[in-house]
Amino acid sequence: MQYKIYPPEKLKATIELPPSKSISNRILILNALSLNTNPVENLSDCEDTQVIIDAFNSNSNIFDVKGAGTAMRFLTAFLAGMEGEWILKGSKRMHERPIYPLVDTLKAIDADIEYMQNEGYPPLKIKGKRLKGGEVFVSGNISSQFVSGLMMVAPTMEKGLIINIQTDVISKPYLNLTIKLMEEYGVHVKWEGNKIIIKPQEYRPVTFKVESDWTAASYWYEMVALCSGAEVTLLGLQKNSYQGDSYLASLFNDLGVTTEFIPNGVIIRKTRKPNKKFFHNFVGEPDLAQTFAVTCCFLNVPFIFSGVQSLRIKETDRIEALKTELKKLGFVLRETGNEMLEWDGERCSIDANAAMDTYEDHRMAMSLLPAAIPLKSILINDPHVVSKSYPNFWEDLKKAGFKIQ
Repeated sequence: MQYKIYPPEKLKATIELPPSKSISNRILILNALSLNTNPVENLSDCEDTQVIIDAFNSNSNIFDVKGAGTAMRFLTAFLAGMEGEWILKGSKRMHERPIYPLVDTLKAIDADIEYMQNEGYPPLKIKGKRLKGGEVFVSGNISSQFVSGLMMVAPTMEKGLIINIQTDVISKPYLNLTIKLMEEYGVHVKWEGNKIIIKPQEYRPVTFKVESDWTAASYWYEMVALCSGAEVTLLGLQKNSYQGDSYLASLFNDLGVTTEFIPNGVIIRKTRKPNKKFFHNFVGEPDLAQTFAVTCCFLNVPFIFSGVQSLRIKETDRIEALKTELKKLGFVLRETGNEMLEWDGERCSIDANAAMDTYEDHRMAMSLLPAAIPLKSILINDPHVVSKSYPNFWEDLKKAGFKIQ
């Protein structure tokens, strides 16, 4: 399927953002560990969250997480500590994404996990049991989801768990998010230097309401940045959010977008010209890199992004995907080393008939869509991929005045 999208003449809208996927997925695991019977309010209805719900509601011991990396990592740790035999599988792309940093760590504390096809990759056969726990060593440059998965099951282990992080941590805000949510469920976590200490404890059931998703908000910030005189109200966002991606409000200020916090969300406006250059280390907010790359290019703001190494092991290799798709639109991006992506203002000829490929990656689709505003229209291939995190994205665009064919 392919969509052709036309922007409105003027962008003014009120949007009810989807609930946070990151919070929803963690809360489902914590609810299960606390034997909580209270329903979660405002739970995300995206695919990544639904596969975890389906796993918990299933009468089978075979779980298919499809393309949901968070579900694969969290459920690997969760099932390793649950009595029974389990098979955990996913999509073709999921079976190409390495899981061995997490599996090796779990095996070090007595987990029984086998690779069913390729060594180091899903699908997995897991013989669950109560884990002994103890002390483990992990690299800080692996996905924070590996560490979050370990952290959430740590209180159920006989000895608890001490996690030694051997190098600088990437996506640190996501670990802080996990800690804050665990504390909501009554578990104390100590993080000292590069050591996370979690003693054996019991989770307590609580009632919980999930806040709206700041990462989903980023695409609306991008649209406002590319549209003069725009004003969008985004409902459900919190000023003192647990989500690390809430930092985008400050970052977009450098690109001319101001944020006014109101009791039930924010009002964002394009009020001034952007800075002449943009530099940021995205190690803590990797899911925002695509949004800012597209925004900066169309604002003609040269940029240097550091800390983008984890983008290579996402739903697709996001660095290569960005370079390929933005080249179709006339921008030449370059890598400098393994951790940096930059655009120095270099242009190339535009492919006027180009359709944007989405690479089975929801964030590619949503970050490229706002280019319709300066281009007057854009073609998006496989637009359904947005259901992974923002199922109503296209409907919300229609509410804001976009036309979709």
